[in-house]
Amino acid sequence: MKYFQKITLVFIPVLLVWCVSAQRLDDALATSTKMNFTAASLSQSGQKVFLDRHRLISETRTNLLSGMIANSVLEIEAKSLNTTTEKLLAAQRAKIVKPTAVDIQMIYNANRATLGGRPLEEVRAQIIEYLEHDSEQKLVDSYIQNLRTKYKVTLGKEVNSVGLTSPDAIATVNGRVITLGEFELTNKVRLNDAEVEIFDEIRTDLEASIFSALAAEEAKERNLDTGAFIAAEITDKLRLFTDAERANVERALMKRLFAKYNVKILLQEPTPVVQNILVESDDPQSGSVSAPVTVVMFTDFQCPACSATHPVLRQTLAEYGDKIRFVIRDFPLENIHENAFTAALAANAARAQGKFLEYVEVLYRNQHALDKASLSGYAADLGLNAKQFELDFTDAKNRAEVMKDQADGRTYGIGGTPTIFVNGVKVQRLSADAFRRAVDRALSK
Repeated sequence: MKYFQKITLVFIPVLLVWCVSAQRLDDALATSTKMNFTAASLSQSGQKVFLDRHRLISETRTNLLSGMIANSVLEIEAKSLNTTTEKLLAAQRAKIVKPTAVDIQMIYNANRATLGGRPLEEVRAQIIEYLEHDSEQKLVDSYIQNLRTKYKVTLGKEVNSVGLTSPDAIATVNGRVITLGEFELTNKVRLNDAEVEIFDEIRTDLEASIFSALAAEEAKERNLDTGAFIAAEITDKLRLFTDAERANVERALMKRLFAKYNVKILLQEPTPVVQNILVESDDPQSGSVSAPVTVVMFTDFQCPACSATHPVLRQTLAEYGDKIRFVIRDFPLENIHENAFTAALAANAARAQGKFLEYVEVLYRNQHALDKASLSGYAADLGLNAKQFELDFTDAKNRAEVMKDQADGRTYGIGGTPTIFVNGVKVQRLSADAFRRAVDRALSK
């Protein structure tokens, strides 16, 4: 198991690509036939991200180095005790003291306004989860700090210094030197993910600002106020009044306006890392193996974000017909979801009887009840053969397959779910627009 120090930044930009230039609000980000757009055109939160790039980059590189050092001392300690890093961390987490009623009440009182005035009983579970996670983090951090002392960790050249070269030593652990080259190679995927993440955040904000400005211009051209224009072009065209329908109508309008006013985005997109994401014939999948685009989703059936993302992704991919091959792989987060691994075993057992997707839908709808009895009950509800389901559920090959997915996922830099790759490129934002952009980019190559 890899240990990474807690990163509290909203964004995780890492590479130094943007550090060399001055961070100014008059930097040009887009042009159109009507007006140009600078960083000052961004929302206040967008401007903050744009201006804070250097600081965020530096802080995150520092955090990643701390995580790399932590992994090193954990591995040394595990080897010396003939155990695993997973067991070492589990032993620390086992020391968590359950929060008392007084602790819970204090947190509730301090955050009553943030919690919207909801009664304590309604948010008790949320507060307990927060307190336990905070306690766990402090225990693990303290343990790592003791190991750093035990194994004589010393820092070398500052990882964010300008002019460093690959052989430069940035840390020493138990006599072994960590060079800048090793740091950047080890964190290559995470560094690129972070750079793309901040680009996506700024671009999304920029496109929203451009859309708003051009909508106002279009309204003026039609002698309408902006509200009337939006009503005519969006609200009046809605039939189902769902969020998805509104998003589709807004996207179509934005596309027309961007084309009419010849919008050109000047913000330079980072080159994403393309990974060779393994897909095997026995992985749950749909679409042709010869499809030009392969989408792989690493999922955890107890993960709320996976439950929310799955239908959006499938609906979006359906727009592309036979151009898509969709593959699902397992990445149960056992540290935070106690039933995720068994749910993955159950889903694979259902797949053996041709009911994988149907069973997965049931799992996502019932994430509060994924115990063994419930999993067997869902199989029965779908008409699966109970005896065969049990055999496949307990099959050693089934367990090995889930564990292989987990191991592969870690080599791809996966730390959470859902994680989605389109032709080997990780999609940073979990939205229909982000999925379309990733697929369109893959199809254009």
